[in-house]
Amino acid sequence: MSETPARPPADEAPLPTDEEILQRFLRSKNQPTGSRTLGFQILSVCQETKSVEVAFEARAELLANPMKQVQGGYLCAMLDECMSVACMVASGMTSVAPTAEMKTSFFRPAMPGRLRGVGRVVRWGRTLAFTEGELYDEAGRLVAKATGTAVPTPFKSYK
Repeated sequence: MSETPARPPADEAPLPTDEEILQRFLRSKNQPTGSRTLGFQILSVCQETKSVEVAFEARAELLANPMKQVQGGYLCAMLDECMSVACMVASGMTSVAPTAEMKTSFFRPAMPGRLRGVGRVVRWGRTLAFTEGELYDEAGRLVAKATGTAVPTPFKSYK
């Protein structure tokens, strides 16, 4: 697979800076319902490394299983969010990247509260993007890790 740059053609507007992208996320009034449910908050973006750092507020009343831990499916959704947002950033906010497949490994239970996520694009190709994501608990311990394959899909504008 040939690597293609995550850049628009020269006749299009220049790409936004990392700070501009971060501010767009922070000002967004149209955050998806799933993101709100997970307590998603973007902390930083880096187009150069194709990565993002995010936080989730895992509320016990919504996300806990009978053992009072965050249910694994929600952890998968958080990891998917990390990796998907990294894809948007890697594209210069010109594409979304629906997940085609994802593998998750769980290392320890996640308790309700704040979780930190890191998402990155390992390789951005013409038809596929390969991604990684990690979730850390409040003590900085790795809770879960995922790898994924996504399908870059251009969109007209991000507001």
